[in-house]
Amino acid sequence: MAVLCKPAIEVPEYVITNEETLELAQRLHGDHPQIDLVLRLIEHTGVQKRHLIQPIDKVLQHPGFDARSVTYEEHTKARVPAVVRRALDQAELEPRQIDLIVYVSCTGFMMPPASAWLIGEMGFRPETRQLPIAQLGCAAGGAAVNRAHDFCTAYPDANVLIVACEFCSLCYQPTDLGVGSLLSNGLFGDGIAAVVLRGSGGTGVRLERNGSYIIPATEDWISYAVRSTGFHFQLDKRVPGTMEPLAPALEAVAEENQWNAGKMDFYIIHA
Repeated sequence: MAVLCKPAIEVPEYVITNEETLELAQRLHGDHPQIDLVLRLIEHTGVQKRHLIQPIDKVLQHPGFDARSVTYEEHTKARVPAVVRRALDQAELEPRQIDLIVYVSCTGFMMPPASAWLIGEMGFRPETRQLPIAQLGCAAGGAAVNRAHDFCTAYPDANVLIVACEFCSLCYQPTDLGVGSLLSNGLFGDGIAAVVLRGSGGTGVRLERNGSYIIPATEDWISYAVRSTGFHFQLDKRVPGTMEPLAPALEAVAEENQWNAGKMDFYIIHA
């Protein structure tokens, strides 16, 4: 049975606290007609601090989509390999033992994907398969684990490396003044994570089943508008209510696999 090993996580060195975010929002958008609502929402997110790849004064600048793309690639190549090495070490594997790399990122774009660069840079086999996931947002990490589990189910002795690299600060848009946009500005930070799913052996969480469920007519609740200035994040106020229609789907998965949903003795990875 496939085992999800201990993950490696890294957050950048620049930090902004919730208090600093509130002060910044008040200073930049004090005349916004819904500023009190925005401040209240940011304050109650539960996010105490966020990490950024650049100082906040640089984050607030918008040098253009092309310049941001260069920054995205530079920081990806500078920061991702060390996280991947730790994930491999924790799975007790070498790069040449990886059969598939699932690479998750929706806050920047590289073509070919960063996984192709990693294969050459870190000594993975040329035969290593790649699966970039770029358009599933917050659910992408769960989808990556699901696809890795599918692969290990088909190839029981295979090993899959999953990498998630998100630099949300590169998506800041100073002209987006909707409540959802201002809330996202105070909610998301930058970070990198990597984990290995071993088809056999290893220590960690055993994966038995995976599945997927889309709540109908919600595809525009969390989305990007892609414009000449880059990615414009769009967050619908109805998002917090998605657990209500999702609950029956989770219960159905639990019943199908004879798990006890009431005691929460199973793991659900939404994708």
